[in-house]
Amino acid sequence: MAVNLKGRHLLSFEDYSSEEISFLLDLSLKLKKLKRSGKGQFRLRGKNIALLFEKPSTRTRCAFVAAAVDEGGHAEYLSKGDIQLGKKESVKDTARVLGRMFDGIQFRGFKHSTVTDLARYAGVPVWNGLTDLYHPTQALADFLTIQEHKGRLRGIKLVYVGDGRNNVANSLLEGAPKMGMDLRILSPRPLFPDSDLLSRAQETAKKNNATITITDCLETGVKDADVIYTDVWVSMGEEAFFEERLKLLKPYQVNAAMLAMASKDAIFLHCLPAFHNRETAVGEETFQKYGLAEMEVTEEVFESSHSVVFDQAENRVHTIKAVMVATIGQ
Repeated sequence: MAVNLKGRHLLSFEDYSSEEISFLLDLSLKLKKLKRSGKGQFRLRGKNIALLFEKPSTRTRCAFVAAAVDEGGHAEYLSKGDIQLGKKESVKDTARVLGRMFDGIQFRGFKHSTVTDLARYAGVPVWNGLTDLYHPTQALADFLTIQEHKGRLRGIKLVYVGDGRNNVANSLLEGAPKMGMDLRILSPRPLFPDSDLLSRAQETAKKNNATITITDCLETGVKDADVIYTDVWVSMGEEAFFEERLKLLKPYQVNAAMLAMASKDAIFLHCLPAFHNRETAVGEETFQKYGLAEMEVTEEVFESSHSVVFDQAENRVHTIKAVMVATIGQ
């Protein structure tokens, strides 16, 4: 059956089938090849796209802007200083205003309820660029990167290391089982995934001959892994838990010893930014205060031949472009 995503939101993978996710990945590859050959299709010509950002982001903003421009569209960036959702105007009213002016709306911020309210009232497709619960556009780029480097998704052993409750882990839990993957969440027990989400993911895994493992044991999580994936230990808005997270997650740093447990040709993913040295203000401050020069991943692994993090970052453009073309394109 042909896949038609016109007019659809992308808030999480909950309402997307395996076939629909595969369709987006195939379209991403097609658009990527066209981009590299200089043959743009301009499928977003005449389309105006609102980019709402409560949380700043280099990759999400640049990916949406580049993707829109590549296809002939216009993207308007609106920061929290430009638009104050729920402060001077309700989310409901904002959605109805923007829906009259734009063909699609991207939201990146805190509460997942904000993006669901935008979708409920805007009357145009709304895409989740990150909320406290999910990060589906990132997961699409992750899947595309794995597919390019490993040739498939089904049966791939993907271990996500770190905070097992964060938005990236949640989107992997929703999406990876639908793609038939062997997903492992390697995390300290206080940071294990939400039980309700995990239960739904396990049901999805059963239907798709996929597997899910939640563990705090490094060997169980990493043994023979095809992909090791990590993220920052402290997400934006959680800075108050910085010291606590360092103590919890230091044993789960992705380093040469952990990499040696995986398959010899394992790839390393990170959604960036990464604290792998002292070349940032946060990195230097952490070193001065805690004596830790590298956090979630070491410089050795980050700069190794296993690391494909910049392929992964580039793929944000192609997968986001696919989402926009599929949902509002000509």
